[in-house]
Amino acid sequence: MVALDRDQDELTQVGAMFAAMRAAGEAPLSARAQVVRGDATAMPFPDASFDRVIAAEVLEHIPGDQRAMNEIARVLRPGGVAAVTVPAWLPERICWALSDDYHNVPGGHVRIYTRPEIERKLARAGLAPGRRHHAHGLHSPYWWLKCAVGVHDDGHPAARAYHRLLVWDIMKRPAVTRIAERALNPVIGKSLVVYAVKALMPDGGHRNPVRERTHAGA
Repeated sequence: MVALDRDQDELTQVGAMFAAMRAAGEAPLSARAQVVRGDATAMPFPDASFDRVIAAEVLEHIPGDQRAMNEIARVLRPGGVAAVTVPAWLPERICWALSDDYHNVPGGHVRIYTRPEIERKLARAGLAPGRRHHAHGLHSPYWWLKCAVGVHDDGHPAARAYHRLLVWDIMKRPAVTRIAERALNPVIGKSLVVYAVKALMPDGGHRNPVRERTHAGA
C-alpha cells in the first residue's frame, strides 16, 4: 500500500496510522505500507507500477484533472483497476448553492462532475469505465446542514448532533442506518464511484512486474 498526497501533514498522520496498525497486529506480517509526497498530475512512480489505484475524492480539487487521470492510467499495470470517487452531481450542486465557503476556498472543489464527464475523461486516459454506484447517502444531508449553518461552524448544535450520528454509524454500523443508507444512495449518495480497467497489452502481459497496491486520496 502506497499513500500519495501533496500535504505532508496528512501523510504524517497516515504514516502514524500504518505504524499503529502494525504495532497492534492489525496488518499481515507480509504487508508493506509507505507514504509518498507527490503531485497527482506527475506521480513519482514508474509506468505500470500498481495493480490497483484508488483516487478518493481528489480529482474535484485538481484544475488539470485530465492530467491526473492520465497519470492514474500510466502507473496502473495493464489489466489493473482504478477506483475513482468524486462528489455526485446533485448533492454537490446543492452544497454549492447553499454556501460559497463550501467550495470557494484555496484547495477547494473546482468543478462539479457529471457521470458522463468523469467516464469520458477516464476513457480518454486509456481506462475503460465499468461498474459504478453511489455511496454515502447519509452524508449528503450532513453537508447540506453544514452549508446552511456555516461550513466552518463545527460547534453548531445541529451539525454536532448529525456528526455524532455519522460517527455512531461508522463505528457501530447498526441495521437501521445501513438500511437507510442503501435506500438513499441511489438518490442522494454523496459520492459517485466509478471502476475502470486498463486494457491488457496484445500479448496479455505487462511491462513492469512490480505488483503493489496504492491509495491516493484527498
